[in-house]
Amino acid sequence: MQGFIVEYLPILVFLAIAVGMAIVVVAASYVAARHYPDGEKLSPYECGFEAFGDARRQFDVRFYLVALLFIIFDLEVAFLFPWAVALGDIGVFGFWSMMIFLVILTVGFVYEWRKGALEWE
Repeated sequence: MQGFIVEYLPILVFLAIAVGMAIVVVAASYVAARHYPDGEKLSPYECGFEAFGDARRQFDVRFYLVALLFIIFDLEVAFLFPWAVALGDIGVFGFWSMMIFLVILTVGFVYEWRKGALEWE
């Protein structure tokens, strides 16, 4: 049992130091920070409308749809960068594999466009 505690002592010390530093930083920011928010800090952030009502109310499903579409096409760009860098090494097979991938995404984009998912009323 004694060896078990000795082996984990550095981890416990590390956790104690981390928790202690976190408490010190939070306490220091509470003491040093101004507590007088101005109009800019109270203005709506990113959503564009004033906060009102309960935070657990239902949102329009279009917010989620736009977020999902953004993630899908953002990932497409994330795949294009390494593909473009490695294009010389992967050859013709890699080129046509990416073209098939892009065609599939384009078909999905056209489908979403025709279904009206990109229209905002």
